[in-house]
Amino acid sequence: MKKLGMGLVGPGFIAAHHLDAVRRLGDVEIIGIAGSSLESAKKRARELDAGRAYASYQELIADPAVQVVHNTTPNHLHKEVSLAALRAGKHVISDKPLASNVQESRELYEAAREAGVAHVVTFNYRSHALVQQARAMIAKGKLGAPVFVHGCYLQDWLTDEQTYSWRLDPKLGGASSALGDIGSHWCDLAEHVTGARITAVLADLHTAVPIRHAPAESTKAFAKSKSAQRREVKITSEDLASVLLRFDNGARGCVTVGQVLPGHKNDLRLEVSGRLASVAWRQEQPNELWIGHHAQPNTLLSRDPALLDPSARGYAHLPAGHPEAWSDAFRNLMADAYAWIRGGGTPETKPAALPTFADGYRNSLLVDAMLKSHAAGGVWQSVEEQLKPKRNEPKQRRGTRE
Repeated sequence: MKKLGMGLVGPGFIAAHHLDAVRRLGDVEIIGIAGSSLESAKKRARELDAGRAYASYQELIADPAVQVVHNTTPNHLHKEVSLAALRAGKHVISDKPLASNVQESRELYEAAREAGVAHVVTFNYRSHALVQQARAMIAKGKLGAPVFVHGCYLQDWLTDEQTYSWRLDPKLGGASSALGDIGSHWCDLAEHVTGARITAVLADLHTAVPIRHAPAESTKAFAKSKSAQRREVKITSEDLASVLLRFDNGARGCVTVGQVLPGHKNDLRLEVSGRLASVAWRQEQPNELWIGHHAQPNTLLSRDPALLDPSARGYAHLPAGHPEAWSDAFRNLMADAYAWIRGGGTPETKPAALPTFADGYRNSLLVDAMLKSHAAGGVWQSVEEQLKPKRNEPKQRRGTRE
């Protein structure tokens, strides 16, 4: 099988995980990377053993050896890079959020439909085996009619007021911080697992650390600056959020999101309760699925390929008792992405668990509705389906480039 050539734009924190995942697939060739300058790209290419360095993302996209573009740039560059790749007929795998706002996300969604190529957003939590198990159980009615969907995504990396990141700058990260960064993951997971859509939200947003002492130089996400020179920065985006939810199947829900909560490292939890049973999954304990009952003992399902639904079994690669975690789910997402690419990027060949630009656009609508709800004083806000996108598009096939 001929290897597909991939190029990566934006070699920051997440880039190494993209490269690791595609290396594990075995049928992808890393052609090169592009950064903010040729010098920085050369440095990162050496550090990551990532092929050649390009002077610009335009040069990378123009290379005929690059058939798939991975967009791992800061949020404000997502639209620019992804749109250029789509217009060049390249398949695109973009980090979330799809873009900085609803308008840009809509433009990318429409461009992806017209391009007829594979388009993927890295909502990677979908790709855990037990997440797919929970989805299968709900789809087969084992929980009964869903009643309540709730959970949280809690972190503590922004607890210290001396910590600052481009994610907190609205010009670079967008109007939302915590919701756009990690709340987006939870919302995508909740809709994917339940098969239902959030139709209305009531949001209460808060900035617990309104003033931060940022280093004089720019700071990458999750990085600590050693600079002694500091400047005060007023923070306008939320670092805490509580949101009530209504779903189109009649279920109610709520989610709490925060990044200033000591002790919570990457605490994503999702629970779905139906009339017959409940299921709960926690990202920091990804190999266990809690199943709750009313008139019989609760159970704990360990990740064991032999015990999983056939639709979930392909996402578990090791025998029972051998833990699989975040990087394995990320690899699963890339496996689905490249399977879709090899299948031509058509609706018929898309793996069911794979998130597309339609899901990225959908997610932007959710976050936007939450921002509007809070700005209006904490009132219910409908989630407007501006294009009423279908999840399994694009409209037409242009074919895969090999």
